[in-house]
Amino acid sequence: MKPVHIDKIIPILKREIKQFHMPIVSEIALRNDPFRVLISCILSLRTKDDTTAKASFRLFKVADTPKKLAAVPVKRIETLIYPVGFYKTKAVRIRDISKQLLEHYNSKVPDTIDELLKFHGVGRKTANIVVTIGFKKHGVAVDTHVHRISNRLGYVKTKNPEQTEFALRAKLPRKYWLIYNDLLVTWGQNICKPISPLCSQCQIRDFCNRVGVGVSR
Repeated sequence: MKPVHIDKIIPILKREIKQFHMPIVSEIALRNDPFRVLISCILSLRTKDDTTAKASFRLFKVADTPKKLAAVPVKRIETLIYPVGFYKTKAVRIRDISKQLLEHYNSKVPDTIDELLKFHGVGRKTANIVVTIGFKKHGVAVDTHVHRISNRLGYVKTKNPEQTEFALRAKLPRKYWLIYNDLLVTWGQNICKPISPLCSQCQIRDFCNRVGVGVSR
């Protein structure tokens, strides 16, 4: 297996993703509101970006703070966020999280992974995203795209996203931690797709070991 030159890959990805839309959670992060990042990230789990975007904007138009969202009935939240995946479960969770923030955190979203993990429904991916793009603090957010591409490149050899996170924490230069998720998510949504990736259009193919890739275009 050839070595993976991450310092050559990152600049290429930074240049190439400008032609694509950024992930919706990152777009929402431009408002510098960690609460919106947290809620939109929960909505995005197992949901397409376009659906997440529409659901987030509908919800935030009605309630965009922990105090406001905690006062919205669960059934109303369900209506606002439908058809995101598991919308009924998510409606309960985001209302409960809003109440917790209001009652125990003075409506302020915690800025540490350990504290965020105390909220039911918040896993390591969500916690890392809130920390990295919500607070601009160091963390390594790993979703299915980041896990898949990191392994396809041959940069890590892991079985699940959590293993990938800790492998990247040990190997990925810290200067890339804040941008790595956005780069690979955007690349994964548009080029390095789960099934039949567009290898013929991939500008980092010369650095990729294509681990596990059978059919490609």
